[in-house]
Amino acid sequence: MLRYLFRRLVKALMWFVVGSVLLVLLLRFIPPPGTALMVERKIESWVDNDPIDLQRTWKPWDEISDNLKVAVIASEDQKFPEHWGFDIDAIQAALVHNERGGSIRGASTLSQQVSKNLFLWSGRSYLRKGLEAWFTALIEVFWSKQRILEVYLNSAEWDEGVFGAEAAARHHFGVSAANLSRQQASLLAAVLPNPRVWSAARPSTYVLQRAGWVRRQMSQLGGADYLRRLDETRPAPWAQ
Repeated sequence: MLRYLFRRLVKALMWFVVGSVLLVLLLRFIPPPGTALMVERKIESWVDNDPIDLQRTWKPWDEISDNLKVAVIASEDQKFPEHWGFDIDAIQAALVHNERGGSIRGASTLSQQVSKNLFLWSGRSYLRKGLEAWFTALIEVFWSKQRILEVYLNSAEWDEGVFGAEAAARHHFGVSAANLSRQQASLLAAVLPNPRVWSAARPSTYVLQRAGWVRRQMSQLGGADYLRRLDETRPAPWAQ
């Protein structure tokens, strides 16, 4: 019986590995039709008896403002072009901070956020974090940095039921994702840590201050020229 269960477990694990690799490879070339987070939000609305209409329109890389691309990197993951999915220094700093108590600090890269939003559920369990690491490694191996950022910008949540750059730009500012100004992009990036509470269209004093910090970081990174680094060859993980 134990041998039978072990064989079944190994077989299931092999199917999971093959299936997840094929799924990630497929999504390298086609737009994801939705995300696990969108499904989660819809289920939450049914449970709470508070229906929501999910808003999302996929836009390819060239139809999203460079301002938003740089703003998101500046706000969420300034080492994005260099790392292979995990910012070890940020993880260590977060662990030290969290051990001291107080508010919990995260250290998720854009790649990790894509993995979680696209494939997984919310929560802090070891199982979810393990699966997040697996999918993060897969997309870092099989996708370009440009593709990772493109999927992120089309999947991020920017308000209740508002997903992706195009829906966010229309919802908050009445413009397309391609026409977002530097200020508008910085406001959208500023609310990403808590988009269901903070508003880019009606920013609080804190959000305005954070958006100002994002714009300063965008300038220090070099603005749109910084995006060229996404196409540069990264060193192997063991060489970092």
